[in-house]
Amino acid sequence: MLDLLITRATLPDGRKDMSIAVENGRIAEVTHGLHAPAHETVDAGGLLVSPPFVDAHFHMDSTLSYGQPRVNDSGTLLEGIALWGELKPTLTHDAIVQRALQYCDMAVARGLLAIRSHVDTSHPSLLPVHALLDVKQRVASYLELQLVAFPQDGVLRAPGGLDKLKRALDLGVDVVGGIPHFERTMAQGAESVKILCELAAERGKRVDMHCDESDDPHSRHVETLAFETQRLGLQGRVTGSHLTSMHSMDNYYVSKLIPLMAEADLGVVANPLINVTLQGRHDSYPKRRGMTRVPELMAAGLTVAFGHDCVLDPWYSGGSADMLEAAHMGMHLAQMTSQAAMRACFEAVTTHPARLLGLEGYGIAPGCHADFMLLHARSPADAIRLRAARLAVWRRGRLLARQHAPSAQLLLSGRPAEVDFL
Repeated sequence: MLDLLITRATLPDGRKDMSIAVENGRIAEVTHGLHAPAHETVDAGGLLVSPPFVDAHFHMDSTLSYGQPRVNDSGTLLEGIALWGELKPTLTHDAIVQRALQYCDMAVARGLLAIRSHVDTSHPSLLPVHALLDVKQRVASYLELQLVAFPQDGVLRAPGGLDKLKRALDLGVDVVGGIPHFERTMAQGAESVKILCELAAERGKRVDMHCDESDDPHSRHVETLAFETQRLGLQGRVTGSHLTSMHSMDNYYVSKLIPLMAEADLGVVANPLINVTLQGRHDSYPKRRGMTRVPELMAAGLTVAFGHDCVLDPWYSGGSADMLEAAHMGMHLAQMTSQAAMRACFEAVTTHPARLLGLEGYGIAPGCHADFMLLHARSPADAIRLRAARLAVWRRGRLLARQHAPSAQLLLSGRPAEVDFL
């Protein structure tokens, strides 16, 4: 007897009336119209069943700290960094853990079951690192938390920056991070990329680097990142996050850059909600949108994901742990409004970030982990348009969260009594 059987599901690739059979925490079969004995059977009623959301770029050590010690009045990246610097001396282990656990609760409720979080390694005692390693252990049974050693103050700019980053890796942090555009000079930024990629190659780690998060078209560290990736044989294991300077680069240079990135098999993470908020702050009109060239990068065959980046922290006064919010903003900023493009935006918060994180057993196919969600939508485009309710969320075949379908009562003569928005 099966542990769980989902029937009459629509899958993200468009297949309808599909059944998903689950045994021992894994998907045993995905086929059309299967009916078999099961301990639990769920009729999807033609609604969308998808693998869970994945956030390829987040900052969990600062999340839900909005207003501490004050609000970012200018709304700029640099004031956010300065604010975080003011907050760091007051941080406590327990406060970081409790805020992070609260965020993880929100994430699970929204079908977000894997998060790559950058964790600041600039604190003298590595307090944020210790706190998020604690969180990672606590949530391991229901959420995959992958940590990136992130030298917020610069790995070369800050005294002892490289040593602290290495110590974070020794403690168990998973991925090597960096911030080359925040180093003191362009040359030091390029040097930091080289040093950090060599460190990752030496330790067998993936790389995820904040790269060119700037409106400056001459911030071109992603070129160095692509070169070092190829030189060190790290293809498919390196991600450039943000890459907002590409929005401002001239087309001729980008026509050279994108093929170099494709040769290196770089991953890319755009953060639509934050990119459009922080970039273009020094413009009058026209104002730049700031997000990197998502459609062009996808067309070149690169794996491009959308991240949430921030929620209620020194950089961003919004957010809700909803990856459909990021996909919705990304769709609009990138003008990706065809049916195929909207599916690609949905993939940018599901399959694409799963690939960047190297998640094993992810997807709706036999042998994959029984991790999926039932959405109040009939297609990926529906899901983005409606920011669809997560009616049920499963991990390893175990139900983690559920939500009622949204509806509104109408009191109009001659019209339906209820609207369910589908």
